[in-house]
Amino acid sequence: MDQLKQIAPDIQTLTTPIPANQVNQAFGYTNALLDSVAELGQPLLHFWTMTPTVIMGLKDKHLPHLAAAIRAVQAHGYDVVLRNSGGLAVVADNGVLNVSLFVPLTQPISVSTAYEQMTTLVTLAWPELSIDHYEITRSYCPGDYDLSVDGRKIAGIAQRRSTNALVTMLYLSVRGNQQQRGIIVRDFYQAGLANEPNQWDFPDVDPGTMTTTAALLNQDLTLTAAQDRFTTAFTQAGTRVGRGKITAMLGTPAFQIRLDRATDQMRRRQPKLN
Repeated sequence: MDQLKQIAPDIQTLTTPIPANQVNQAFGYTNALLDSVAELGQPLLHFWTMTPTVIMGLKDKHLPHLAAAIRAVQAHGYDVVLRNSGGLAVVADNGVLNVSLFVPLTQPISVSTAYEQMTTLVTLAWPELSIDHYEITRSYCPGDYDLSVDGRKIAGIAQRRSTNALVTMLYLSVRGNQQQRGIIVRDFYQAGLANEPNQWDFPDVDPGTMTTTAALLNQDLTLTAAQDRFTTAFTQAGTRVGRGKITAMLGTPAFQIRLDRATDQMRRRQPKLN
């Protein structure tokens, strides 16, 4: 709990469901909040969800047959959006909770410390699970801070920084058909490579390498219940959790302009497939 106490004595929380017709808004919020959290003066825990979508990383733009990869995803009934950070494709839908921890950089925070803070938060939020972190090589978006239980991945972590703030981003598979999510990403890469040389080390996804917290606990968990676990972890660590300051900031014209601009930038960065 000491690592959570070190973040700040107070933290704001925000929950944002991203509409199906506004997929670029997901990372519009990330960019706008990253630019705003120093003004907020407190860390922010942002929970966000999406309708069925495969979120591509910048590395995925190098697939030799990107248009075919996107069509393979759409054939499963999922949308596609490109985020403005590295890494590889992940899945968002109504069983996946995205958690972004924004921290003003009033003092230096190392890359490893930020990852460890998020890992600690997940571990405290899910005390029934023995969570490890190491790369699950045949999961989708494999990385050193994959979070897993008994060798099966439940979450992945990434970071972004600006001059004045840091965001550590987690996706957590809470419920739903994780096997099917893996199949969708496997099909994405198979269609995108089409047997050409895998020069960018895209993962050979095995859908069996991942699972959900609901399956591990044998419980019908909701995303709201999962959110409550995260906020409770902060409360139990002695951090005061509130919403008033971020709600007031989101209501200002200045933030709305920032959000609209960031969302429009994301829209213009989407790959042109014609």
